Amino acid sequence: MYFLYNIAITIAWYILKIPALFNKKIALFISGRKKVFLFLEAQISKNDSVIWMHTASLGEFEQGLPLLQKLKKTHPKYKFLVTFFSPSGYEVKKNSKEADFITYLPLDTVTNVDRFLSIVTPKLAIFVKYEIWPNFFQKLQQRNIPILLISGIFNKKQVYFKGYGGFMRSALRRVSHFFVQNEVSADLLRSIRIDTISVTGDTRFDRVSEILERDNELSFMRLFKGEHLCVVAGSTWPEDEELLLASIQNAPDSVKFVIAPHDIKEAHIQKLQASFNKKTILYSEMNQQDFADYQVLIIDTIGLLTKIYSYADIAYVGGGFATGLHNTLEPAVFGIPVVIGPQYHGFKEAEELVTLGGIKVVTKKEDLLQLVDALLTDSKFRTEIGRINSTYIERNTGATHKILEHIEHHSLL
Repeated sequence: MYFLYNIAITIAWYILKIPALFNKKIALFISGRKKVFLFLEAQISKNDSVIWMHTASLGEFEQGLPLLQKLKKTHPKYKFLVTFFSPSGYEVKKNSKEADFITYLPLDTVTNVDRFLSIVTPKLAIFVKYEIWPNFFQKLQQRNIPILLISGIFNKKQVYFKGYGGFMRSALRRVSHFFVQNEVSADLLRSIRIDTISVTGDTRFDRVSEILERDNELSFMRLFKGEHLCVVAGSTWPEDEELLLASIQNAPDSVKFVIAPHDIKEAHIQKLQASFNKKTILYSEMNQQDFADYQVLIIDTIGLLTKIYSYADIAYVGGGFATGLHNTLEPAVFGIPVVIGPQYHGFKEAEELVTLGGIKVVTKKEDLLQLVDALLTDSKFRTEIGRINSTYIERNTGATHKILEHIEHHSLL
């Protein structure tokens, strides 16, 4: 089976070169991997003791970051390597100071894996959430390098739990220990005779809870909001913005709105700005004039949204009408109500918070109009919903500490 897998991986590599001619993301996927070994050979010496963490993309990097940060503090003699599968993760974090080395994961072929492990010689390999690579896992096990899967989550539809999934099940069984998010995942692993499992929860909660401890001050938000109530709509898509328009138009002028679109291209920003009959300003224009009396602020840059949520009294999180729901934990940690569209299934924390009542779901303009009006006018209602969210996050923190305890107890480093 490994023979067929390796042929398939090699063929896929050459096939991808065709769409790479027309697709920037695939082009980065190809070109970035051509430089991996030169980068590693130049950066890592034989005297370095390396801890390696692999993440699929940006979301998984944020998920693994709490553990990475704690390991750096507790094991300062080690160097830390982070690899990405996706360009969307690597391109954003390639210059991050959180790790000593950041690069792409080489394609999972025998030759690549042998060369990678010979250069890096990691003392510990950590894979985040659902990254399972048969050749890497086989070679790591052969070299007696512990493999940890953290924040793992499994469902019965995955290939590991199908009759034809024997090859991928064998890769799973090479993992030294699984740290999974819930009992469902643990039971599924036990059903295929894997019992090296701890139900520790999701390290993302530890990452999100740290937001409260940092400095979230933004002078422009303090001046823009003033003493007014503020609704922040983050990572919005056109479908979300169309829904939000009616609520913004109908709200009292004393209520402030912040829109942070997913698409910040100039054409989209201009179209969005022109759609409001309220006094609207762009973030990029704010240093040029007095903006305290504006009702709508459009954020036409990236990297500010998490801090902006700290000024919100109500948050709307985009993606629930379009390509997939964005991060609901970032606003929820501030103890405020969160509103989303109907496509949230498959997002565990959103499903749970909808059930608990901390996240409210809207399907049409009228729903949002009514809900926003109720939240703005009833402070007790707003506070009760927000408390559900903050309590939920508090109760789900601690996964990172449990993983660290396992690493120390089993002397993996």
